[in-house]
Amino acid sequence: MTEAVSRPTLEAVAARAGVSRATVSRVVNGGDGVREPLAERVRRAVEELGYVPNQAARSLVTRRHDAVAVVIAEPETKVFADPFFALQLRGISKELTAHDNQLVLLLTEGRADHVRVARYLAGGHVDGALVFSLHLDDPLPGLIQDAGVPTVFGGRPGWGEDTPAADPGVAYVDCDNRGGARAAVRHLLDLGRRCIAHITGPLDQTSAADRLDGYRDVMADVLGESDPRLVVESDFTPAGGERAMRELLDRCPDVDAVFAANDLTALGALRVLRESGRRVPEDVAVVGFDDMVPVTEQAEPPLTTVRQDIEEMGRLMARLLLQGLSDGRQRPRTLPGAPAVPDSPGTAVILPTTLIRRASA
Repeated sequence: MTEAVSRPTLEAVAARAGVSRATVSRVVNGGDGVREPLAERVRRAVEELGYVPNQAARSLVTRRHDAVAVVIAEPETKVFADPFFALQLRGISKELTAHDNQLVLLLTEGRADHVRVARYLAGGHVDGALVFSLHLDDPLPGLIQDAGVPTVFGGRPGWGEDTPAADPGVAYVDCDNRGGARAAVRHLLDLGRRCIAHITGPLDQTSAADRLDGYRDVMADVLGESDPRLVVESDFTPAGGERAMRELLDRCPDVDAVFAANDLTALGALRVLRESGRRVPEDVAVVGFDDMVPVTEQAEPPLTTVRQDIEEMGRLMARLLLQGLSDGRQRPRTLPGAPAVPDSPGTAVILPTTLIRRASA
């Protein structure tokens, strides 16, 4: 048996600081109207006594839980296998921690999980939600809107004109997927390659669709049109990259370059090219997308890729949400000075991409 240690109370802090209980409550809960000398006495007393606010009681006063849900619309097997999600979660976690907020991770395996997540959000357990890796048929945007939870999305909304995500006021953070894809394909053309293939990501996600559009933009500008035989849909995984590369070699044995929709896909493509006796980059040049160090370090040869700042995207998602909450608005606004989509209402942040040249192309 151990003896329970009593927790310091508001009354004890008030007695130590020589102020009223109401004054302590206002200082602890971030309220206004307390002169700075008194507030400093309260803060000192809190530190000396080791007082920890009761979160339930604090929530009744502030109507805030200091907790944010991070909803990833993917099964756990994919989330924990793909370093993209770890990088984005790291950025989110850093920003939330800096503002003394807790991260609540919610994953969706199927339709039953969508209902569970929506019920949790509607239950008032968190102050807002950060949602990413959505697919076109995903019901989460509508369920989240029904829950009335302030939300920032990761990735460009593209879930149809009759869905909540089509609302021009929706806040989101993304990278310049289309521009990055254009840079990748132009680089391959500059190397003298002409039979350039593209292994896409899942085309029910806007990032993959935008990268395909960027590929088609450049191929159409230079060659007049893009050959549909040179495009194979995949799923952002190494195994998917292997399957797609084999299909490409069967269709077009003379392919001399590949733009893969992400680095994991590029890894799979590189394996198949080695197995088939193709030299990289001499016979086939390869470019990826993401520049995830844990992945690019595995590539042989080192992978040329399009860099997006994944951790920064997560950090900005969290900052946008917290800023909106502190402003007291249902929907957050963009950061001052942050790049925005042209003609947008000011709720989008689009980060630039950069081509990183290495040995594969």
